[in-house]
Amino acid sequence: MILVPIQLTSNSPAKPTRRTELATFLRAQRARLTPADVGLPDGSASGRRRTPGLRREEVAQLSGVGVTWYTWLEQGRDISASGQVVDALARALLLGPDQHRHLRELAGLPPPDLPGPAGGLLPRLQLLADAAAPSPASVYDSHFDYLVWNQPYARVRHDPATLPPNRRNMIWMMFTDPGNRARMAGWQSAARAVLSQFRTAYGRRPDDPRFTELITALTQASPQFRDWWAEYPVRYFRPATIAIKHPQAGLIALQMFQLRLADQPDLVMVIQVPANQTYLARVTSLLAHLG
Repeated sequence: MILVPIQLTSNSPAKPTRRTELATFLRAQRARLTPADVGLPDGSASGRRRTPGLRREEVAQLSGVGVTWYTWLEQGRDISASGQVVDALARALLLGPDQHRHLRELAGLPPPDLPGPAGGLLPRLQLLADAAAPSPASVYDSHFDYLVWNQPYARVRHDPATLPPNRRNMIWMMFTDPGNRARMAGWQSAARAVLSQFRTAYGRRPDDPRFTELITALTQASPQFRDWWAEYPVRYFRPATIAIKHPQAGLIALQMFQLRLADQPDLVMVIQVPANQTYLARVTSLLAHLG
């Protein structure tokens, strides 16, 4: 008796991957559009199509890519797509901001550049920072420019309003303000950590004119910034506790937390929470006495 090996097959669907999800997303977005939506003629004598939506050839034409390449993309093949091409597909498929961001995520790309925070956003951010009291809190943008801060931040750490409007920047304050340096028990380690985070932010946008202007000014204003910047330090945020030697309240230890807003991921909220009840009482007393 001869035994013949039997190959077992599974009827279960293939395991989803990011590429298969990208293919599914593209097909769904193509199917929701008509030629009229994108300014194309119908392309058939009867004015009717056998399948809904745009054809692959039409999406390729609108986005300026090859039909074969786009077909492979919809088939989930292992091909790469640059940010420029993915953005062209987003425009061709008339994607909204959320869909555009999702398309880039599926393609393994960072989210698209978002417009700067509109003026209407600042009151909302101020409300958030104020809600963190009595913990000092501030929100800054990708350049580390302050957007909002609460009263505890101004009283315990530093009041950004005392800086010129174009210098209300956390890195500028850290390296050029002697009062801030005198208050920080471990200024050097904290300044190096912040500079390292600033370096990673600059690396994502090295052609940004605001970064260029700040780095030039800081290089001239602070020898320590200039020397440390040349070392090319890189370190992302890590939980830390800083010690503030406040002239009225005494020593205050603050635990650092960084939060990013889902609707504005370029913005960072930093909350500095008193490390225990003793330090909390000192912050609360300081705020009460200063009114």
